[in-house]
Amino acid sequence: MPLETWLFKVKKTISQRLDSSRVVKRSKVGVLAFEVAGIMPKITHMWRFFSDENIDCVREQWTCLEGVRKIVSNKEQILLGLACAEMVENVKGVAMVVSRMSERCEDSSLRCFEHVFDVFANTGHDPYGWVLSMKDMEVKVKKMERYVATTATLYKAMDELTVVENSLKKCLHSNSRKDHQEVVNNTKQQKILDLQQKLVWQRQEVKYVKEKSLWNASFDSITLLLATSLFTILSRIKVVFGIAHGYPNALPRSLSASATVYPSDQASKDWNLVSGPLIKSAKHQENIEISHGFFETNSKILTPASNTLGYAALSLHYANLIIVMEKMIRSPQLVGLDARDDLYSMLPNSIRSSLRSRLKGIGFSASDPVLAGEWREALGKILGWLSPLGHNMIKWQNERSFEHQDLMPKTNVLLLQTLFFANQEKTEAAITELLVGLNYIWRFEREMNGKALFNCIIPSK
Repeated sequence: MPLETWLFKVKKTISQRLDSSRVVKRSKVGVLAFEVAGIMPKITHMWRFFSDENIDCVREQWTCLEGVRKIVSNKEQILLGLACAEMVENVKGVAMVVSRMSERCEDSSLRCFEHVFDVFANTGHDPYGWVLSMKDMEVKVKKMERYVATTATLYKAMDELTVVENSLKKCLHSNSRKDHQEVVNNTKQQKILDLQQKLVWQRQEVKYVKEKSLWNASFDSITLLLATSLFTILSRIKVVFGIAHGYPNALPRSLSASATVYPSDQASKDWNLVSGPLIKSAKHQENIEISHGFFETNSKILTPASNTLGYAALSLHYANLIIVMEKMIRSPQLVGLDARDDLYSMLPNSIRSSLRSRLKGIGFSASDPVLAGEWREALGKILGWLSPLGHNMIKWQNERSFEHQDLMPKTNVLLLQTLFFANQEKTEAAITELLVGLNYIWRFEREMNGKALFNCIIPSK
């Protein structure tokens, strides 16, 4: 009996030690510190974006771009709805990463992060009190910024450690060969000693920085930090855009999700009169099941309508086309025949057809300076509102490309400020107008240059 008791105690002790060692292994962020350090700047960027000082300014930028009003929508409610949906989608993307991290946590509440966050988004229910005050969130933001800085220092220190290790290996390999020059050998020996000393120092530096960076932090503490930040940011988004916590059940079924931005009785009456990419009639909206959650409904908002460039997968192509034309219009005298042919090859069939129709019956002469001046003025006006959307499309795409997906966005460009939701017919009409005008001023410049050259070769008597 005493032997069985002793064996039971030994077995229990070994089991506890194994569990303890397993907890230690799982609790440290370790090499995933660099992935977490890529998430934190996105969170801090989103929080700064919704500061009281910034939100009024960017709200005007979202809705006051002339190009947005002309070919996306002239209804502020729809534009703010698109902005809200994209912000929520960005939060959802970060939340998916945090959800994967939460699986490594010991705290059961953190392991349920995905479910709790989804419930909070749909109902506003916050069972663990993860929504922070503005003041507390600022403290968390500064803490994340410190973590990111120290982790960047760790990455640099580890990189330098690798360089020193490789240099030492090369020297030791070279020194192993026979060398009859004593002076050279002494020099190599001294270099080896210096590298060995530097290696010891660099290892100590890495160890020191690891203790202060995300590497040595626990999964529970970091996941809690990220979870509370996302809860607070989503809560802030709902406050800024006036979204009720009971979304979507608290809203009339005749309203699109974008109508939750500053909803009013007048908005529900005028909804079917709104023109733009997000037209959804009451009959269509009734077909959407009430069970659709907050994130699912916002994702539907970002799905482009059939009359938009995003739906036709032409938004990026047209952005490049507009930028090429912009350069040609600024310097038509520098445009050669090859560049002109290259531009024509970029045109889709729909624009080629409308361009042939516009140019039909137009003569080959382009010698009227007054008409050339009028075309330059008209092209300048069109580019004034169309070009920013083209450049924004390139910026938005570049910041979200595979190569840059882990980097923090450097601009506040949203999809609504690009060509993604632009009406295809209106955009192609504007591009056709640019092409017709470019054709005239290009021929005008060639004729003027030809006359000038002719006058230089054959001077008048």
